[in-house]
Amino acid sequence: MAPADSGLFDRLERFYDALPRPWARTEEIGSLVLFVRDGEGWPYYARPRLGSHVPSAADVTDVRSRQRELGLPETFEWVHETTPDLLAVTRSAGLDVLLAPLLTLDRAALVPDLPMRDAEVRRLHPDDPTFPADLRASRAVARLGFAAPAHQSPLDLTGNTLLIEAAGPAERDSGELLTAEAVRHARTMYATGDYLTVVAESPSEGILATATAQRSGDVAEVVGVATLPSARRRGYASQLTATLAGMLLAEGVDLVFLSAGDDDVARLYTKVGFRRLGTACVAEPAAASL
Repeated sequence: MAPADSGLFDRLERFYDALPRPWARTEEIGSLVLFVRDGEGWPYYARPRLGSHVPSAADVTDVRSRQRELGLPETFEWVHETTPDLLAVTRSAGLDVLLAPLLTLDRAALVPDLPMRDAEVRRLHPDDPTFPADLRASRAVARLGFAAPAHQSPLDLTGNTLLIEAAGPAERDSGELLTAEAVRHARTMYATGDYLTVVAESPSEGILATATAQRSGDVAEVVGVATLPSARRRGYASQLTATLAGMLLAEGVDLVFLSAGDDDVARLYTKVGFRRLGTACVAEPAAASL
């Protein structure tokens, strides 16, 4: 892991605080701020208020109550190196905490754009007539990819490994259409230039992998990197991540970072130029309490 850089962590804190604000209203509860999205889209999180002291267990409990009242997921996010004591606080409040490797891009180590097997990279543009269909396919790929992590085998109720057919283009295309409001909102967000999605697209199979960046100022986070299960082990996710990072650098971003689901996934990102910086924490209710 790279040596701690307090200035870098400060930039990340400002990013996490700034990113949702154009699209959400905020509620300050104790030492936490809850972001409540306006309109359709992925719900935001609660996280420590900038410049505040460590949130207490009472703060966490109060925010969870408010999230339930609003029908929001009881999710908290923070960087462990910035607020280390919050880990014990959230666990004492009955939350499970994912400790996700936090990585930043080493510009000098970024791999170049390389040809993809049976696919090409395409950037989604909000003014394209195909944007609604492209966005729907991209989100379906992400949903299917995250539902079946590549390094985990699904189990049946007895704990035995299930041999199931990997989800492919048919499953991707069988989901519901996006609402007109969801498309309008996405077009508005992408038109700002702060959101960027690239896909790996096959002439015969359509969109097979996706990666998105969300930007605030000169800092950007890579999120939603996923491959359709039937198209794995072709290098799509790694190359999309590298290509997206290169695009961000070309557009004036000088800090690119991401959070990996675990150490195995983190190792894939180190192969394209990312280096471990710290740990991103995501706290949610324990499964037994859902």
